[in-house]
Amino acid sequence: VQLVESGGGSVQTGGSLRLSCIATDSVYCMGWFRQAPGKQREGVGSIDKDGSTNYVDSVKGRFTISRDNAENTLYLQMNNLKPEDTAMYYCAAGPWNCDYLMKPAADNYWGQGTQVTVSS
Repeated sequence: VQLVESGGGSVQTGGSLRLSCIATDSVYCMGWFRQAPGKQREGVGSIDKDGSTNYVDSVKGRFTISRDNAENTLYLQMNNLKPEDTAMYYCAAGPWNCDYLMKPAADNYWGQGTQVTVSS
């Protein structure tokens, strides 16, 4: 499965961005990760094929993950962005449950990443 992200960019604090990730095949769980310079990769959230979602605490209430199963597309709507959201954002996917997909050592399919920069 190949994943291609799009939608990154630069915004000011409080702004919004919407990321997209298109998969070449249907997968059970899809999710978003991010990695800021000098920091470890962090799971942002995930969604399974039934629409069940999970989020890291730092984005709850600001970010929304959704997917279009017919189009094999994953979305990340990011509102009220903060400078600490600045990172490379990666799409991940796999045929396994989302608890496994969000583990640091999970053998996921990965996209190439898209940069999100939030300035104060």
